[in-house]
Amino acid sequence: MAAVSNTNFTCLTFILAGIPGLDAGHLWQTIPFSSIYLVAFVGNCTILFIIKMDPSLHEPMYYFLSMLALADLGLSLCTMPTVLSILWLNSRQISAGACFTQFYFIHTFSFLESSVLLAMAFDRYVAICHPLRYASILTSSRIAKIGLAILGRCVFIVMPGVFVLRKLPFCRSHALSHSYCLHQDLMKLVCADITFNIVYGLSLAILIFMLDSLLIFASYILIFKTILSIASREECLKALNNCLSHIFAVLILYIPMAGVSIVHRFGQHTSPVVHVLMANVYLLVPPVMNPIIYSIKTKQIRQGILRLFSLQRTYGTWPERSVVTPHR
Repeated sequence: MAAVSNTNFTCLTFILAGIPGLDAGHLWQTIPFSSIYLVAFVGNCTILFIIKMDPSLHEPMYYFLSMLALADLGLSLCTMPTVLSILWLNSRQISAGACFTQFYFIHTFSFLESSVLLAMAFDRYVAICHPLRYASILTSSRIAKIGLAILGRCVFIVMPGVFVLRKLPFCRSHALSHSYCLHQDLMKLVCADITFNIVYGLSLAILIFMLDSLLIFASYILIFKTILSIASREECLKALNNCLSHIFAVLILYIPMAGVSIVHRFGQHTSPVVHVLMANVYLLVPPVMNPIIYSIKTKQIRQGILRLFSLQRTYGTWPERSVVTPHR
């Protein structure tokens, strides 16, 4: 098959896909997808605003929650332009430069979310297993170093795959199978040896997702061991309740991710709709559900939302509060 050399990369375009079989009625799809992006944007911005404005939430747990909200916000903004342009304008063409930029940021923010969840698991481990040392272990400077390490890990680890893929020739059929650009989707269009990209992509999945999930699992084994050793049933339930929001966030990220991996690996003969829906669930559901979960399950965030929609309307400004360490 004829291929387009990387020398014509600036002239190269790709064709994005909607939901197979539903393209004719794409107009009705704009309502749920637009609502999803609106909820994700408003929800995560609300979390960030509440944590910024409330001094009592300037604590390690909420700093990590801010990182998670930023990762969710970035992931939503990465896919939103192409998804909504297809649904609203039926515009399916995307330049190679824009496609590779989108693919880079989608994977970066996805890795970022996994890394932040790992950091949040460490926060819960220290808070429950070593409560007396919590303030001395998770200092402001140490949290900043953790944040920079997470950012560096996710920003630079995706670059080699992008640079190598960019230099490879692409077949003349430039039709993608999703409404956004993904690494595994672009690899299928390459007319050259993609062994490096396959191995590198698998290595990243093991290094980021599998390692993070195993470390999170190990941290919760230690947490549950500590919780079960608590004599008071009431204190045991309170400690467990403090972990529920994070557990739900972990499940919301890793269950769809596992589904996408299984479908991609063993579902070659399944309907294209299944592949598209699984990818949409993986990329769109966590940014929507995380702020909802933390708003419902975290008392301090819930109180902040109530103040945002009631007291601020009354006083016109965010009320001053004394700094109170939240219950662990």
